[in-house]
Amino acid sequence: MQRINPASFRTIEEMMVATAISVRPPERLTISQAAAKYRYLDNPGSYVGPWRNEKTPYLVEPMDEMTSLQFQGEVFVGPARTGKSDMFFNKLTHAASCDPHDMMFVAMTQTVARDWSIGDLGKAIRHTKMLGEALIPGRQNDNVHDKRFKSGMRLLIKWPVITELSGKTLPFVWFADYDRMEDDIAKEGPPFDLGRKRTQTFKRFGMTVAESSPGREVTDPKHIPGTPHEAPPTTGILALYNRGDRRRYYSRCLHCRAATEFDFQHFNYPASNDFMEAAEMVTLRCPHCGFDHEPSMKTELFEHIKNSRWIKDGLHWDDNGAIVGKPMRTDIASFWLKGPPAAFQTWESIVYNYLVATREYEMTGDEGALKKTINTDQGHPYTPKALESNRLPDELKNRAENWGGTKEEPVVPDGVRFLIATIDVQAGSRSAFVVHVYGIGVGGDIWHVDMFKIRKSERLDASGERELLDPAAYEEDWRLIIPQVILKTYPLNDGSGRRMAIKISGCDLGGADGVTFNAYNFWRHLRDGPPKDGPDRDGWIEGLEKRFQLVKGEPSKSAPRVRLGYPDSQRKDRHAGSRGDVPVLFINSNTVKDMVAAMLGRDDIVQRAMTKLGQIHYPHWAENWLYTQLTSEFRTDKGWEKPGKKRNEAFDLLYYCVAVAIHAPIRIEQMDWQKPPTWADEWDKNELVFGETEQPPFQKLKGKKRDLAALAQSLA
Repeated sequence: MQRINPASFRTIEEMMVATAISVRPPERLTISQAAAKYRYLDNPGSYVGPWRNEKTPYLVEPMDEMTSLQFQGEVFVGPARTGKSDMFFNKLTHAASCDPHDMMFVAMTQTVARDWSIGDLGKAIRHTKMLGEALIPGRQNDNVHDKRFKSGMRLLIKWPVITELSGKTLPFVWFADYDRMEDDIAKEGPPFDLGRKRTQTFKRFGMTVAESSPGREVTDPKHIPGTPHEAPPTTGILALYNRGDRRRYYSRCLHCRAATEFDFQHFNYPASNDFMEAAEMVTLRCPHCGFDHEPSMKTELFEHIKNSRWIKDGLHWDDNGAIVGKPMRTDIASFWLKGPPAAFQTWESIVYNYLVATREYEMTGDEGALKKTINTDQGHPYTPKALESNRLPDELKNRAENWGGTKEEPVVPDGVRFLIATIDVQAGSRSAFVVHVYGIGVGGDIWHVDMFKIRKSERLDASGERELLDPAAYEEDWRLIIPQVILKTYPLNDGSGRRMAIKISGCDLGGADGVTFNAYNFWRHLRDGPPKDGPDRDGWIEGLEKRFQLVKGEPSKSAPRVRLGYPDSQRKDRHAGSRGDVPVLFINSNTVKDMVAAMLGRDDIVQRAMTKLGQIHYPHWAENWLYTQLTSEFRTDKGWEKPGKKRNEAFDLLYYCVAVAIHAPIRIEQMDWQKPPTWADEWDKNELVFGETEQPPFQKLKGKKRDLAALAQSLA
């Protein structure tokens, strides 16, 4: 029996009443019945009053199965706003009133566990009178991570680390928002499996539950389900769902009475540029008879038992109302609810969120909003667009265009407003600067303007021949980037003799030992120039550091798309040479590569001024290696991967270009193409375009004035 601190009570009578609960016979109620009898909600603006099972009818069966001796595990998958997290409070209410036993609630992190305990749990205890009275008063019995009840029951509030999922024996463990937890805890297994070990001692009286909206990506979009209710291949909550008996929520059409698992695909709404108007006209169409269910029919349509049922995989709800077939045998009861029945999410909002997210993806290539609405509104796992395509090189090659020029003498095609160059640094036996120059136009279209390598340095060997480039060993080799990339210009394809300068260049920071160190020093050289009293000072061009951006990929899924940082590597374990003074553009490589993959898939953008990132254009003279490298990587649930030793420089350089374009100073997603800055204007008004007799932009010398001939000689 739980020890009770006498100091918590004012009289002997209070103590006797408190201890009486431990010998009082429990009520015989199901979880849903106990919730309806005792649970009280106080959510001003939403709902205030006792728990009503008819509000969330689809939760009745999942709640009641938690006390079934047939199952030792339960999994509930559903979109947000279904009330699935309330099942725990109803289970707690039932345990406190009818079936006392120890419980453990596992939140995503320690911080979330604390916030949940103080917020949601505290609110439930305050507003549900029976729960408040069942708690033992006093700080030592009622704290953030440990709640003790007069019946002897104990509630632990923990988080998924191996120390909390080991060394405990409990009959009930609950995992909240499972897909936001790690798949492998301290290399000892998934949280759910570790939780089941805590309840294993209780055999059929033990129960481990996990609930979540889908948050993991589909790993194989071409997978064909082996059974009607099998979830697509993915990790996390849906992998657990596939272990169970795979129940889906079926409802009978109010017109033809055919049973259907209504899903997002059954929403019917008009095609309209006014997304709010389209969403307001949504109906749920029966796939059998075509009857359109109005939003006002939602409660009647999804009413449990009378019109809706959970159906296990292998069973069929026939026209006579009988459930026939042979279900799967398993010790896990698993449920997957889709978006339409969600009690606290309107059909209108589901459709509207999807339309807005789709437009954002089409304009920017960013899949973040689309993934969120598919996960949390529709209740589906997300399939990355890049994973759907498996694009072939020939598909890209067939789109090549002839805008003039050749491989040796490339030109700027019509439509390009400014140029971005990106550089991949290669060391070792293939030492070189691999350079691609891109033209950017209205709507974010990108043209491949030039592709070349810088292989030879200005250093001479004993025979007077130029030595191979070595960016990791020689800082002076980096200075070739100034004349051959930063200051490079290209003729326009209109035959006017005018040329266009490069707006900005991005350069990869990674690579062999010494590359990063020399990259930082090269940027400082652009900023500070040669020594003030040195002979090269007169030929220095001020401000070139503003036209050269170091970039570095970050594979972390949680990293922002792009962020500007100032690394400080002055630690004993680092020798990169950064003192916190050199700006580096850190790129979420997976997110930006997703955007590039979407752009590679586009072949016609009608209203370019309405898009933020458009399609990719290829010159007719491009060789096969370009198309092969652009399609060399493939998307998995872990991110973008390169098979074997395939070359992928073209794909990397293109995603560097997109990253540079979406960050300052370009900010292409915020570009007003009707009133662009002068460097992004039409050729006749563009400050990057200059005539044969004009001085190229950005080439103002620091020091005494020199003519173009002298400049060319100094750069050579």
